[in-house]
Amino acid sequence: MTRTGNADQAEAWNGYEGSHWARSHARWDAVNDGFNGPLLDAAAVSGSDHVLDVGCGPGRTTLLAAGRAAEGRAVGVDLSAPAVDRARANAEREGVRNASFVVADAQVHTFGDGVFDAAVSRYGMTFFGDPVAAFANVLRALCPGGRLAFVCAARPGDNEWFEAMASLDGILPLGDFGTPGSEGMFSLSEPGLAGALLSEAGGEDVRAERLDVAGNWGRDAADAAAFLLDSGPGRHMLGQVGPQAREQARGVLTDRLRRHEAGGSVWLRSSAWLVTAVRGGAPRG
Repeated sequence: MTRTGNADQAEAWNGYEGSHWARSHARWDAVNDGFNGPLLDAAAVSGSDHVLDVGCGPGRTTLLAAGRAAEGRAVGVDLSAPAVDRARANAEREGVRNASFVVADAQVHTFGDGVFDAAVSRYGMTFFGDPVAAFANVLRALCPGGRLAFVCAARPGDNEWFEAMASLDGILPLGDFGTPGSEGMFSLSEPGLAGALLSEAGGEDVRAERLDVAGNWGRDAADAAAFLLDSGPGRHMLGQVGPQAREQARGVLTDRLRRHEAGGSVWLRSSAWLVTAVRGGAPRG
């Protein structure tokens, strides 16, 4: 990776955050896999398509896209070298030969003009310092008529995992965690915002629909609480308090999650926007 428009994000995702996602990729997939089908359906990935996966992480959606586009190829791009290393290992383990991965910042990376038939992203389009520039760059990489589909978080309070973390207010310093519009996973959470920015970037036939998906966050409340607090934001908050507050936070969060235990798992609703658009011009023949 030679250029980045998002230096702070590059530092985070090549540090603890990226290592955590790479190490815990199967658990994060259990949380988010319910979005995969609607996402790939919305992008109409199939056949000989060339597909770009933005913010691919450890590669789950890239590999699924490669499976759907069996006669084509899928390219995953992510700022995080640890995540991309895991994605390559996952592709090798699963024997997927038509998927490849690049460490790059999709806001500024030169993909080429009209290279891809479709672009997808599962929660990877929310971390750009300049989302309009990033959307325009991704749209430029699509052929005329190419399809873009991405999932981004809806308002924090509509997500049960966030409600659980919010129960720690007064124990941990939550700060601006989960503030709509702030840089990070909730940057596009306000209704209509992602579509408006995508239209400004040149997307056509822009649409957004709400998706609510239950994800598996752990085998029981204690396991799910430990997982949430081991994530980047959780670890950051715990690092700012002493041992007594850390133990109190774990206890409160565990108690809060018990109501979501069912059948040997903890199920929490994640709420997101499924946003779609096309690049203008006639489709490639």
